[in-house]
Amino acid sequence: MAAVAVDWDWERVVFDHVKLTVRDAAESLRFYETVLEMLCIPALWKHETGAQFANLVFSSKGEPGGPIHLAFVAGSRDEVDGFHRAGVAAGFEDNGQPGVREDYSSEEGGRYYAAFLLDPDGNNVEAVRREF
Repeated sequence: MAAVAVDWDWERVVFDHVKLTVRDAAESLRFYETVLEMLCIPALWKHETGAQFANLVFSSKGEPGGPIHLAFVAGSRDEVDGFHRAGVAAGFEDNGQPGVREDYSSEEGGRYYAAFLLDPDGNNVEAVRREF
């Protein structure tokens, strides 16, 4: 498949929100509070069955799907590193150390610096910094 050259504004918001169904709301809350704090993304509301962090909502009402891949925008490499370090220190599974991902880097999309963790439901959760 050939790449298509498109002038894209990477700061444009295209999703209003994403909703995940999780098995254990308390453990998911622990995960997302831990790692998203490093990206300056606070919980907007919390409940015993779920929570909302900016554009991410999760709930334990229903059957989980997935696993899926979520990528959060980081403001710096330090935020990517902090996201990963906080998640691993809290006992969550590493799914990719912080670093430049040459496969995802391009002139159009920028240098791609990212780190990956698995959330309690096995979803691949990423923090990424695009450097232009």
